[in-house]
Amino acid sequence: LYENPDWIPNPYYNTHSDTTAFFLTITPGQRGQRMRVFRALVGMAREGLTPGELSVALDIPASTLSFHLKELVRVGLVEVDRQGRNMHYRPRISAMTDLVAYLTDHCCGGLVCDDSSPLASSRC
Repeated sequence: LYENPDWIPNPYYNTHSDTTAFFLTITPGQRGQRMRVFRALVGMAREGLTPGELSVALDIPASTLSFHLKELVRVGLVEVDRQGRNMHYRPRISAMTDLVAYLTDHCCGGLVCDDSSPLASSRC
């Protein structure tokens, strides 16, 4: 699978192993909805969004949304703030940055990326 046989992807490589393992183990169907939720939260990072706002904006049933929010909070990508009767969800930008750094460090099967490749700029 990988060009470098000594390189083994390890989701427990860094201190944010829960976040990394989470993204490496969720099913493709979950990944699509969960990424939509996370992207919406990133877009409104300062203000945050309530579950009701997210549910309407993304057309995701409340029970499904609750499942995804709970998992995003559990792995540390999202934090929740109670403001009166409302819960506001916001992304943890530092955790997102750490995850992107981990993925970037481990792209290309552990080998140095070939910058001349047309995919290099989009993958590495």
